[in-house]
Amino acid sequence: MIAKFSPLVQNELKKIYQKERKLTTRIEKQLSLFEENPKHPSLRTHKLSGSMNNLWSISITMNIRMVYILIDEDTALFIQIGTHEEVYRK
Repeated sequence: MIAKFSPLVQNELKKIYQKERKLTTRIEKQLSLFEENPKHPSLRTHKLSGSMNNLWSISITMNIRMVYILIDEDTALFIQIGTHEEVYRK
């Protein structure tokens, strides 16, 4: 799977990379797993429902999520990163 990033996610990743080395390492690990196998158990990949029903989510940590949309069968566009509350707010 090819992972691409929206401008919003790119900006958030830059902020994280500058301030939080431990979280940066975890994001890199999880994205690597995602590219190898999007359904790897440690990602806890799941399809969202309700108003987000065309979106999918992976877990970076117990509280940090990344939300993506499938562009095609081999490409995912990550559109949000944040805490559970930030990503799933209504």
